[in-house]
Amino acid sequence: MDAYTSNRGAPPVSFAQALFHGLAPDGGLYVPTGVPSLGTEAPSRGGSFTDTADWVARRLLGDAMEPEVLGEIVGAALDFSVPLVEVEPDTWVVELFHGPSLAFKDVGARFMAHAMARLGEEHGGSRTVLVATSGDTGGAVADAFHGLDGYRVVVLFPEGGISERQRRQMTTLGDNVEAVAVAGTFDDCQRMAKGAFADEEVRRRCGLTSANSINVGRLIPQAFYYVHAAARLGWAERAATFVVPSGNLGNLCAGLLAHRAGMPTAGFVAASNRNRVFPDYLANGRYEPLSSIPTLSNAMDVGAPSNLERIRWLYADDIEALRRDVRGFAVTDEETRACIARVHERSGYVLDPHGAVAWEAMERARRDGDGPYVVLATAHPSKFPDVVGEVIGGAVPVPAALAHRMELPERIIHLTAEPAALRDHLLAKVRS
Repeated sequence: MDAYTSNRGAPPVSFAQALFHGLAPDGGLYVPTGVPSLGTEAPSRGGSFTDTADWVARRLLGDAMEPEVLGEIVGAALDFSVPLVEVEPDTWVVELFHGPSLAFKDVGARFMAHAMARLGEEHGGSRTVLVATSGDTGGAVADAFHGLDGYRVVVLFPEGGISERQRRQMTTLGDNVEAVAVAGTFDDCQRMAKGAFADEEVRRRCGLTSANSINVGRLIPQAFYYVHAAARLGWAERAATFVVPSGNLGNLCAGLLAHRAGMPTAGFVAASNRNRVFPDYLANGRYEPLSSIPTLSNAMDVGAPSNLERIRWLYADDIEALRRDVRGFAVTDEETRACIARVHERSGYVLDPHGAVAWEAMERARRDGDGPYVVLATAHPSKFPDVVGEVIGGAVPVPAALAHRMELPERIIHLTAEPAALRDHLLAKVRS
């Protein structure tokens, strides 16, 4: 579809406008004016991830761009594999960490960057991509936009709140990428970013756009790998239950969007860490944001998940309908460690902390007679050496691209957790 509106009611805009605006002018999140459709035919079971992504993109975004343009964007952005691994009988892991930054965020970030580069030819002018990260988003967005002419990338991350390897994926790039350590939590980073988007002068003078999952151009491509896994398992014949590590809820929202658009599924399990706002919402029907709590699965340390607004829109605020599709579980750090050890001992498979939260939730949710479960592995375990290495009693091999980052000098900008500090930083370059 090529008509998007704010979930809070702002007038419709095109996909390109939603892509470049990031956040709607009324502070809401862009959503399609109606739930899109995947149609009645199933995608090819034996196709590559790129084949499936192209199939989904043409159905969900076919009105926004010509099919050949979409195909070119998909081919250039998603030139890596997304393996589906059967770790135990009828228990599968879809590995989403084979892209450049070794995290699932590569799918949405790279599609978004290539779409912006292509559509930016018609929507000219320089742009500032502002993103807040609790872990992997920053590295994926920084890599996707690094060196792209006309784009300045400003990544906010909580100082001391992400792993060293996650941090170095942002701080060693330089050029058009600015890595900003905020003296606060991820929620502070997200609040500062939203404040910048609400500031008309900053938006106008900086050409501000977002690359968080608040941007619909990053959210929709995340539906691609759900459809790919569903197709590989047999589509409607063997509908799977997807188990999703859940923080800001963009990943879960993309899966629910794919399901509402026609992807068969036996349901979803939302796996949270101690930041259990969403499981509690499912249990009692009340959204009660909290201050985020640091955990081993740091990319999920979100106390005020933005994409809950989209999920509520997708289900027309019918929590009973949402409960029929989604079960929620919260997992402690102790349970996360035990799960990494248990799965490694049984199968030799190495989970990262986020994947372990999902696996633990899957084991709690599973019932006798259930069909296949698909656990989303969202980051490479080598990004968390202190946790994973200690638990399994040995080092996890580090991919060459990440090892290279550990040898490069870092460039870090330090800011207080005040919106005014970010405002001054963003405007300093356009004033000079």
